[in-house]
Amino acid sequence: MQIGICDDQDDMRSLLIEKVKEVYPMGNIMPFACGQEVLDAPQLPDILFLDIQMPGLNGMETARKIRKRDLHMILIFVTVSEDYVFQSFDVGAFHYLVKPFSDGKFAEVLQKAIRQVAERQKELTAAQAKPPSIMVTAKGKHITINLEDIVYAEVFDRKIIIHTMDADIEYYGKMKELQKHVGEGFYRPHRAFLVNFNYIEKYDAKTIYLKKGQALMAKQNYQDFVKSYIKYIRSISKQYGQEGW
Repeated sequence: MQIGICDDQDDMRSLLIEKVKEVYPMGNIMPFACGQEVLDAPQLPDILFLDIQMPGLNGMETARKIRKRDLHMILIFVTVSEDYVFQSFDVGAFHYLVKPFSDGKFAEVLQKAIRQVAERQKELTAAQAKPPSIMVTAKGKHITINLEDIVYAEVFDRKIIIHTMDADIEYYGKMKELQKHVGEGFYRPHRAFLVNFNYIEKYDAKTIYLKKGQALMAKQNYQDFVKSYIKYIRSISKQYGQEGW
């Protein structure tokens, strides 16, 4: 976790660094002598203790610029004055510490900030772990379908039918739109069909045979399909460390 300390006074910056180390020794501390240094950093910290009254770009101006880049950074103002407390709400400040403050108060605020960052990181990890999916409306119900479960899709009577190993889901839609959502793991060999490379068992110039069902192959698409399928197989082989393709 990255914890920034921005204060133009060397002694106060050093003091805050020591306080952070006492509370959270595992943190990676990023010291800054002014607001511009924060803005010029290649990576913004997760938590930033920010002085307000600094020469040049003051803390409040720095915070406004930060929010244009990062809406989630935890901002904790550290200042000798209460004059800016209401302005701090405008930039979504997490807390407003007025100097001098006790070690206990500092530890309380930092620990709460750390927990909030940890929770957000956990939520992001959980969201990334979810398989990509689409939502369709079928018979008045909203249904979420994981892309990896789609064997193939076909157009029939102005509807799209998505075939999984366990179900056939019909809904009104356009194959072109579905094709945009599914990504490179799929191929459209015919205007009426969209197939998942993972479920192909064999193919020829007219038909693709899948683990469930089959799809038509348009003659003009055959060569491109073969190239795309081989490219996909090679990419999968590399992921699993299999050479020879």
